[in-house]
Amino acid sequence: MTGSGGNRAMERQELVGRVRGLEDEIRRLVVGQQRVVHDMLVGLLAGGHLMVEGLPGLGKTLLVRVLAAGVGGSFNRIQFTPDLMPSDISGHTLYDMKSETFRVRKGPVFCNFLLADEINRAPAKTQSALLEVMQEQQVTIEGRTFPVQRPFLVMATQNPIEQEGTYPLPQAQLDRFLLKLFIDYPGEQEEQTMLREVTRDALADTLDTTGVRQVLQPAEIQRLQQMSARLRVDDQIIAYVVRIVRAAREWNGIETGPGPRGGIALLRAARAGALLDGRGYVVPDDVKGVALAALRHRVRLTTDMEIEGYSPDDLLREVIDSVDAPRV
Repeated sequence: MTGSGGNRAMERQELVGRVRGLEDEIRRLVVGQQRVVHDMLVGLLAGGHLMVEGLPGLGKTLLVRVLAAGVGGSFNRIQFTPDLMPSDISGHTLYDMKSETFRVRKGPVFCNFLLADEINRAPAKTQSALLEVMQEQQVTIEGRTFPVQRPFLVMATQNPIEQEGTYPLPQAQLDRFLLKLFIDYPGEQEEQTMLREVTRDALADTLDTTGVRQVLQPAEIQRLQQMSARLRVDDQIIAYVVRIVRAAREWNGIETGPGPRGGIALLRAARAGALLDGRGYVVPDDVKGVALAALRHRVRLTTDMEIEGYSPDDLLREVIDSVDAPRV
């Protein structure tokens, strides 16, 4: 191994070790959501955004708060409502009577970690304002363009039950999220652990995040994202990803399959998963490990399959099992 190659490997090993420390720090407070925490970090290292579906009160806000504290990043939360305007997200200009000039008041989107709570409760125009920032990594206010902070991660939530007064995201907009994650109820032992932690303070009904240990710097997250993007991928792995995506498009029961962006997302997430495992290359298990999260929101089932109670995950598992993995 050359000197520069050895230095890069040592740097990768050190930073990945600290990401694992961040994962432990998050799991210390967010109990019972190990898979969600892991996939959230995969999304962070891949430089993507996350759609999270789960019932209220399962720790979505806490999850992002602890992540932001663990990397010393700024955090904002936007509660999406039917009367929310695009300017409530991006910002607007105000006329300053004293200086007789217009000044810019930046919106909550100017942060490292943004929780977009119940994004489907706002109308399409407001949803588009956020999705544009996610795509362009910049905000335009009255003709002036401002870059968002880096790293920049949006975690948008949807409620799977309450549908009244919602504006479901079109498929083209869902496609902009790298991963879709599910937050479920914790197990019995994990819920007991959480209750013990919360009830130590009789006045509190949530876990205290003030004691979160900062493990990484925002600049180090950007460095990890660069490492992830440059991780070595064998041509056989690329072909494997393409075969999975193409098989999903033609699978019986799937009306609309993932487009090319789905394959790109799957490969990006697989790279980040490999990096999180401490490797400088991608193996088939990395692809399998993130395939459901990367593809479940990019497929639409036929009406018959939905009536029979099938979910996108059910059919995607069949697709993945049907595609032979390369030996690399």
